[in-house]
Parts: sequence; C-alpha cells; structure tokens
Amino acid sequence: MARCRPLKARESASAGLLLSLLLLAGCREASGGYPGADWASHHGGYDEGAYSTLDRIDTATVARLGLAWSLDLPGEQTLEATPLAVDGILYFTGSTSKVYAVDGASGKLLWSHDPEIHRHMPDHQRLIFPVNRGVAWWAGKVYVGTIDGRLIALDGRTGRLVWSVATVTAGSRQTITGAPRAFGGKIVIGNGGADRNARGYVSAYDAETGRRLWRFHTVPGDPAEDGDDPAMRMAARTWSADHWKTSGGGGTVWDSMTYDPELNRLYIGVGNAGPYDPAVRSPGGGDNLFLASIVALDADSGRYVWHYQANPREAWDYKATANMIATELRIDGRRRKVLMQAPTNGFFYVLDRESGKLLSAGKLGKVTWASHIDLKTGRPVERPGIRYEKGPSDLWPSPYGAHNWQAMSYSPKTGLVYIPYMQLGARYSAQRVKGTDGKELPLGGVTISPLMKDPEDGKGALVAWDPQAGKMRWKVQHPSLWNGGTMATAGGLVFQGDADGRFAAYDARDGRRLWSFATGLGIVAAPMSYAVAGRQYISILVGYGGATTLWPDLVDRGWKYGRQPRRLLTFTLDGRAELPSTPPPDRTFHAVDDPALVIDPAAAAEGAAIYGNECVTCHGGGLKSAGAPGPDLRESRAALDRDALAAILREGVLAPNGMPRFSELSDAQIAALHMYIRDGARAAIRDGAVRKPLSGGARF
Repeated sequence: MARCRPLKARESASAGLLLSLLLLAGCREASGGYPGADWASHHGGYDEGAYSTLDRIDTATVARLGLAWSLDLPGEQTLEATPLAVDGILYFTGSTSKVYAVDGASGKLLWSHDPEIHRHMPDHQRLIFPVNRGVAWWAGKVYVGTIDGRLIALDGRTGRLVWSVATVTAGSRQTITGAPRAFGGKIVIGNGGADRNARGYVSAYDAETGRRLWRFHTVPGDPAEDGDDPAMRMAARTWSADHWKTSGGGGTVWDSMTYDPELNRLYIGVGNAGPYDPAVRSPGGGDNLFLASIVALDADSGRYVWHYQANPREAWDYKATANMIATELRIDGRRRKVLMQAPTNGFFYVLDRESGKLLSAGKLGKVTWASHIDLKTGRPVERPGIRYEKGPSDLWPSPYGAHNWQAMSYSPKTGLVYIPYMQLGARYSAQRVKGTDGKELPLGGVTISPLMKDPEDGKGALVAWDPQAGKMRWKVQHPSLWNGGTMATAGGLVFQGDADGRFAAYDARDGRRLWSFATGLGIVAAPMSYAVAGRQYISILVGYGGATTLWPDLVDRGWKYGRQPRRLLTFTLDGRAELPSTPPPDRTFHAVDDPALVIDPAAAAEGAAIYGNECVTCHGGGLKSAGAPGPDLRESRAALDRDALAAILREGVLAPNGMPRFSELSDAQIAALHMYIRDGARAAIRDGAVRKPLSGGARF
C-alpha cells in the first residue's frame, strides 16, 4: 500500500481535514515538511507496517548514531507505547494512560495529562496489566483510551481536555490498553477483558464531539438485544444457544486494528475466548465466531464484510490481536491487495483483503498444535489430543504466542517482515470448578503451565520472514523470551530493543547487528522515527514489564520494581548526550519476615486464591515480580504489617500511584492474603533465597 495516497472527494471538505488526512497517510508536503517527517498514526501509517521512509540513518551511517536526549518519566513502570510525531512534537502514553507531549528536537516536556483513574474509578485499575499502547491524532487533537474504559480527546497544543466518553458498561470487567485509531473524522477503540469473560466489541466515535457512531460486537449475545443483525445471527449459529447467560464469550479487540483507505474498510484483530475451555464456554459445540479472527468492517457503518478465523473453537488463549499489515504482493503472477498477520498461534497468514480468502499460511517456528493450514478450507489441521478433554495437552506455542502484541514491521524495499518471535510450549489441563454443593459451576477454567524441551525454548528471536515465499530468511537469537517490537526503515535497517536493555540496529538484508546502545532497562515497546528541520531522529520508550508477571521465572532479567528509571530515549546521527547513570540489574532477593508470626496453612491457601485472582498481574505469579509493575510483596515492608496492608487495599491510600483499591475485601480476606505473603516470604528465606531476613516486625 502506498504511504501517501490520493484523497477521496468526500474527505477533502476542509483544509484542516485535508492536512490531517495527509499527515495520517504519511505525507508531509502539505505542511511544508518533507515525506516521512511525521509518524502520525499507530505503527507509522494506515498500513500499520511500522516502516519509516526516512533514510538519512542507513547502513552506512548508523555507526554514528548517538543519544540526542533522554527524558526521565517518574512514576511510570511498564511502557508499551510507541510515540506519535506531528510537526516536531512527540505524543505518547505511560502505564496508566497518562499522556505526554514532548518537543522532538530538545526533549523538553511541553505538557502532560493525567486521566486520574484513581479518582474516576479507583477499583477499575486492577482488571488487567496497567499498560497503555499509545494515542491517536486527528485534526489537532490527541486521543487516548484509558484503562478504566474512557475515550478522551485532548487539545494537541495545550493538553486541555476537550471531551470524554465512557466506552464500556459501568461495573463491567472491561478495560482499555490499546491505542485508538483515527480516520475519516472517526476515532475507533476496542477493549480488553476476555480473560474476565467479557464480551468484545469495537466502537466508532465522532472525532469532534465524541458522539458514538457505530458499534460492532465480536461475539453474539442475548438474541433479543442483537435483534436482526445478520452478523450476530450468523455468529450465533456457531455457539451454544444460551452461552450468553453464563459468559460474555470473550473476543475482545484489545490491540490491533488496520484502516484500509483504498477499500474504506477497518480490519479488526479479535482476541481469545472467555472462558478458555470451549466445553464450559459453549458446550453444544461450534466454531464460536468471531473468536481468534480477523474481521473486515465497512469503515463508515461498522457493518460486517468478511472474516477469517485462525482458530475455530479457540481453546488455548490464542488470539488474532497482533498488528495486521496491509500491502500488495505478487502472488501467482499477479498483484494482490493483501493483509498479513502473525497471531499468537505460530502461523504467518497472508489474506486477500478484498475477499478475506486465505492465500498462504506458514509456520514461523515450533508449532505442534496443528500440522498445517488447509488452503482450500482455510481451516487448521489440528493434531489429535490438543483440546485437553481426556487429560493434559502439551503443545507449542504457549499463550505468550510465537508473536504477541509487540509490533512486527514490513519493508517494501526488502520484501521482508521483521517479527519479534518467541518459542515456548505449554501444558493445558481442564480445571473443573465445583460449588459447596458439589455440583460443577457453569464457569470453569484451564490450568496452563510453561513447557520447555528444546534449547531454544524460553527464548526469543528477531525473525525475517518472506511473505511471498512463505519462509524464514534469517534469524537473530535473543537470550530472553519477552522482547520489544520492531521498526524497519528506508535506510535498510531494522531496529529492536530486547529484554536485557540493548537497543540495536540490524541490516535488514541479512540480520547483521550494525549498532547497539545499552539503555539500562529492558524494552518491550517498538521504536519510531521522525524528522525535525531535516534531521532524522529515532525514539524508543524504555520500561520493561507487561505479561512478564504471568510466568516470572521465565522472563526475570533483574529489572526490579522502582530500581531503574523509566525513560524516553531519542537518537540522531552524531548525538553526544550521555545517559544518566542507571543501577545495574539486580537478581538478588531480600525477603522481610516477622519471626513472631505463626503461619496458618488454611488461611495462606485462601490467600493464595485471592492473590491469583486479583494481584498476580501487577505483583507476579508465585509472589515473584520479575520486572512487574508492582513490587515483590515478599520484600515489601508494607505487606509485612497487616494494618498497613489493609489501608492500602481497602482504603486505596496508594491509588494515586497506580495501586488500585479493593474496597470489597473483608478483614478475614485481607488476613488470609497477608498470611499467604508471609508464608511465601518465609519459604524463600528457608530455601536460602536471601542473605538474611529483617528481624522483628518492621513497619510501613
């Protein structure tokens, strides 16, 4: 797809709208700049290809790349956003949806806007990882989706609030972590919450007023409410008749959306099921549309056009939420308008974006759940026994995926796609939940544990994939699983940060590392490039975390909570700035304990269940934080004192710092949680995981 496109007549009603459309299409001529100077939409352009047309930093000059400036971001933890750049100003978000505007040449903070989730909805922060993946820009305004489900419009010059609307149902388990998309005077946003069994949908709002224009649900609900919607009637035939009475079904669109100006369509990447086990979710059988699917919608009305389902009857937390890249490829001797995606299930898909027809699907790496994808039917040929009906199932990849939300990029110069690849297996076991009467409850679940058998299991890589040939061209191995997104450039480079804090540039042709910089903290975000006054810059947000909390032993790189500063780093040729000193990784562990406390095993077991349901996404599985947005509670003096713990949980005294309130917890539940933390700390001390415990009852 061309980065700069001719405008449709209906889109050029005003000079302001004309300029905004040109910016969003990747063109800068209209504002007196030059092509590629701005990075004005998510992944750099409507095609979502994470490709910069700037080429002053190239394979010959990249060795001269140096730090232009850095900006510390106090109070931030996990940073997953990629900044936008419009007219020399960078716009990006922090962990809890705070928006920043920074001068792109100097690094000076111009303004910031805090949506104050702790005031608006203090209990809502706890529903998912506290992260945000960025903003949208349209006609002078900046738009952000907040973790508590609001869509907010800000004045791009001042940060002043223009309007705010609630996009999720009050009291729901839905949240927003993804970036909005802007096109044609509309702002589109999805939501998360499938892991809490929420029902997914995307909504479009008027960019000027915030008025809702349309909404498309990704799974069927109550037939009385769905009415005569043909898409919901079609989807309902693939579910049990009454599934909506016990679960929302999942299918949230929490990250990827791609706008296609040539066809005036919006492609949405639909997520996993909720609950995971289809025998619980939809016991009557069926493919369960539109879970784990790409769905094409008419951009003006939100009406269904076509779909492709990667995983019929999804059962493994597989999701089609990775970025989708629109381009053209020569297939069977002719040019085809295509959409490319590498979802979590391990295959790389190429679809005809006009019809939704599957053109190719190849394995990125180790994939055992299916032998191949049948190109005639479009369906996977599943291996026997992968649905854990008769016992545990071992398969690759894990729910982390062979590729997750971290951006892949596409270079039209090399014809290659650059993918942050991961290799890890998982063991799935059905978990039947029974009530006090001994009967099985309608909502069950799945126990998932990591699995490693090969030397490369538990590690990540940068993979260059040839979408026309359907095979890998080269691979750069990384020591850790959870690394950053990629950006390709017209200078023949691919940039990526990794979990160990190395930000590197690779030759896009063969993967040779040509340059690197030690950032002092692991990276999960993708970089971007922009220009000011003819000078090219490259920026990256540095803040390790996110899904590191789920299996912390696999991804612990020594980045402790509160130890390393979170930063925005910006580079340019012959940059001479120096990075302020940063503490090195710290893999030591220092539990605190109160020797006088007697552990109650029953209370500790109850506390473990509470922790697993409410605390794990911020403080880490098994009480191990491993770069999580919250501290390791075994080391926390606050968690040592039950009264201090109660004040934090029930009164929300740390809510302004991102620690949500749990006002519904009883004294007995808080006591149980306290007992679980103390039991875990004491076990770590007993096992020799620390130098020595603190004596006595240290207080917060």
